[in-house]
Amino acid sequence: MSSGSGCRVERQGAVLWITIDRPQVLNALDAATHAALADAFDTYAADPELRVAVLTGAGERAFCVGSDLKQRAMTNRDHHPPTGFGGLTHRFDLFKPVICAVNGLALGGGVELMLACDLVIAADHAEFALPEPRVGLTALGGGGLQRLARQLPLKQAMWLALTGRRINAHEAREMGLVNEVVPQADLKARAMALSGELLDMAPLALEASKQVMLQSLACPDLATAMNAEYPAAKRMLASEDAVEGQRAFMEKRKPVWKGR
Repeated sequence: MSSGSGCRVERQGAVLWITIDRPQVLNALDAATHAALADAFDTYAADPELRVAVLTGAGERAFCVGSDLKQRAMTNRDHHPPTGFGGLTHRFDLFKPVICAVNGLALGGGVELMLACDLVIAADHAEFALPEPRVGLTALGGGGLQRLARQLPLKQAMWLALTGRRINAHEAREMGLVNEVVPQADLKARAMALSGELLDMAPLALEASKQVMLQSLACPDLATAMNAEYPAAKRMLASEDAVEGQRAFMEKRKPVWKGR
């Protein structure tokens, strides 16, 4: 485990746990924490032995309430690394899966971080909001508005973006913001179990699935999307794992994935 600068990082086998560790300020991100999170996701992206990342917050009150406004007010600008808010929101070439375990309040940039993850599990006491218009800003720096418009029905997205209204975990589940709601005490165990489900899958198949779905959103129509080239999919089809998966099925055994 490594820690410091507002972020704790722990390897558990092929899973990298990344914890925002500023509970005294509800896990708001300052410049040092942005940089530490960016380093953590750099590690995840570069290490072929790491196959799943879980992003969560320290404590039980908050996942992340966005930017540290005291620091931001001093310069009237954000301190994001090139890879975006929390080192994640502008990381458009990361095709390994990222799970978000929302352990409390997710406000502003916290919602933007969550939207940049692939799967979201929320504790039943979690709450969500985009309150930026209340302080003269909007959820723009981390792509919150752009992702909301792609991930939710437009009227639902507008509701969150324009009213700043806070919703609970079950409302977020009904909207489609989160995949599952679990009791607070079960959040870590459920994130670990979901990580295990992903580890059972062929790693290159997961990367191909994520790349195809995300990059096909930029295509103007279905035919173009289906005929586009996706490097991760080509790599998957030519891999040893593609052969191993079919062989294991025929031999009625569990496949042994090599990630190549």
